Amino acid sequence: MAERKILAGHAVRRLRRASGLTQVALADALDISPSYLNLIEKNQRPLSAALMLRLAERFDFDPRQLGGEAPGGGVEGLRRRLADPLFADISVDRAEMEEWLAAAPGGVEAFARAFDRMIEGGGAPVSAVEAMPVAMVRREIERWRNHFPDLDAQAEALADELRLGSGDLYGALGERLRQRHQLAIRILPADVMPDHVRRLDLHARQLQLSEMLDGASRTFQAAYLVADMEAREEIDALVAGAAFADRHADRLLRRHLTGYFAAALMMPYARFLRACEGSGYDLLLLQRRFGAGFEQVAHRLTTLQRVGARGLPFFMIRIDRAGQSSKRYAGASAAPLVEQDGRCPLWALHAAFDRPSEIVPQLVELEDGERWFTLNRTVSGQAAGLQRGRSVFAIALGLKADYAAPLIYARGLDLDHGDAQPIGLGCAACARPSCAQRSAPPRGRALRFNERERGLSPFDFARD
Repeated sequence: MAERKILAGHAVRRLRRASGLTQVALADALDISPSYLNLIEKNQRPLSAALMLRLAERFDFDPRQLGGEAPGGGVEGLRRRLADPLFADISVDRAEMEEWLAAAPGGVEAFARAFDRMIEGGGAPVSAVEAMPVAMVRREIERWRNHFPDLDAQAEALADELRLGSGDLYGALGERLRQRHQLAIRILPADVMPDHVRRLDLHARQLQLSEMLDGASRTFQAAYLVADMEAREEIDALVAGAAFADRHADRLLRRHLTGYFAAALMMPYARFLRACEGSGYDLLLLQRRFGAGFEQVAHRLTTLQRVGARGLPFFMIRIDRAGQSSKRYAGASAAPLVEQDGRCPLWALHAAFDRPSEIVPQLVELEDGERWFTLNRTVSGQAAGLQRGRSVFAIALGLKADYAAPLIYARGLDLDHGDAQPIGLGCAACARPSCAQRSAPPRGRALRFNERERGLSPFDFARD
């Protein structure tokens, strides 16, 4: 960590201005020269770990935020927006983006807001897959970095209260529903509930669950109902704060927040974080200890951003066999692997379908040299019966290789210099040459043709 350096001039400038300090005053506080601070703010000098720690002590924040609070989401945010077909005829490389960020951070933020507003207002969609309400809710979740401290605190207090009465959370939740809300839990046969896994029958005063749900899912559904009844005020406030103009977005965000509370009830923040750090983030152990499913644990790992007690900055994405994403959370990771709609077939996320229920680790390297460590595994949905089949998804849980050393799955790996799989962010956004897996040319690159030769890829294109 002491040797790690980053460019974060925009973040340093924002902190200084928010505190009402001149460059001379901040330089004096950091024990550096004003001229050196000026170079840092212009991104002409890196910010060392030692300076990050001094800034953290003065401003009381997580140093990792310096790399994730760039205007417009930084280079990765710009790259994601400029990958839109609207800019297909314009080639803007990483160096130009970095210069733009350094010279005009306010202009970058204005561009990002205008572009996002255009998307919300019905402009050309970033994704043909994501409907507008879903995209709006995703942006709101990422604005919070998928961490809602008030919900976490309330869920943690309730979990402690339930533990006093029983070591069996499912039983304790059932008793809570019975005593406080006059509701019973009833498990019904699959042929009685062929198209549902959960139903609240207020006439019969029952929470009806399908017998097809496994133990972890039954606990989650019971916790979900408790969340809906006992955390409604906090959830209403968060939904109102999002100020959506679309009622469908309201409902989607409410569903996410209710599920968030349910997961926090099953995996209370402090106990879960201690278990993560003590086990080296052993996912199977965490499943057993908290009675949760793999997907529930993976999602929970993206939420651990409590001030003063942060976990590792994970992202999570879930896809089907067609490569369509149905869940994706960047959390505090700022991962382009989540933000981009395109994905590389060389990423083990896709190969996980061939190795059901096995955790497949993979170290990958993007075009800009940034390395990510990912854990890939399939999960099965709850089916109503064998005739209908069982839905299968693949989940990738990942984080920057810089932070992956504490993971039990990364032991023995050279995360900085070891072999990593080169991947891109989908063929249209990837300019790696000679890729045998390429299915489309990169946007913004002129195609080249030589009838006397045939390379590994069917597309040859200008390199710059």
